[in-house]
Amino acid sequence: MITEKAVQTAQADDLALLVGRDRKSFVVRLEPGSQLHTHRGVVAHDDLIGTLWGTQLSTHLGYPFLLLRPSTDDLVRGLRRTTQIVYPKDAGYVLMKMNIVPGCRVVEAGTGSGGLTLIFAQAVSPTGRVYSYEVRSEMQRLAYKNLEQLGLTGFVEFKQRDIAEGFDERDADALFLDLSNPWDYLQLAHVALASGGFFGCILPTANQVSRLIGALEETHFGLIEVEELLLRPYKAVSARLRPMDRMVAHTGYLIFARALIPLEE
Repeated sequence: MITEKAVQTAQADDLALLVGRDRKSFVVRLEPGSQLHTHRGVVAHDDLIGTLWGTQLSTHLGYPFLLLRPSTDDLVRGLRRTTQIVYPKDAGYVLMKMNIVPGCRVVEAGTGSGGLTLIFAQAVSPTGRVYSYEVRSEMQRLAYKNLEQLGLTGFVEFKQRDIAEGFDERDADALFLDLSNPWDYLQLAHVALASGGFFGCILPTANQVSRLIGALEETHFGLIEVEELLLRPYKAVSARLRPMDRMVAHTGYLIFARALIPLEE
């Protein structure tokens, strides 16, 4: 039996994705009386509110945009940022490898612009919590603002502090480090994690990975894994399907391990 699609329209305070013919996109929170100004013209939020998702509409100059719900990928790519972010292809894999699900308690350092924080917050909600450490005050403010605009700050506790002082948390389900020298903090990470808890890290160079592996082996971590993910996009044109001319190749090495109970001497 074929049923009709549910009628769903964009509402005030919704996050909306506007995509042009050139695939340039904008993520906005719909507010009555507001406008989106683009290089192709102006779109009034009032014209979007009450409109069916999936509708094509035009700016005041007649340029067409599609009105869609944004994906998590869209939200991450649309963040204001001053640092490199963990790419969605890596972040989604991190969620699965570290078993980050609703209700989890996740520790991360550093926060950066908040891209991975956003993904963690969505994954642990509505009952979990993310504890995000960042030593740079300007980055913490930017990350907070980014998550505030998405309505996710209620799932995150931001902590501006050098993690050399230690983590406040104990028995955390997962801990992820996005730092250049993670080997310096492994003992502190082990203390913060539950027995058997998930450890993760991302590093750009092979020599850093080698150093981290050696340190993990000496700090009561086991089941160490090192992986790299390559994502190859294609031109989605039926008459000439082929790979894109350019691709993001190496983004970083992902390192995973589990916190083990030390053997008694």
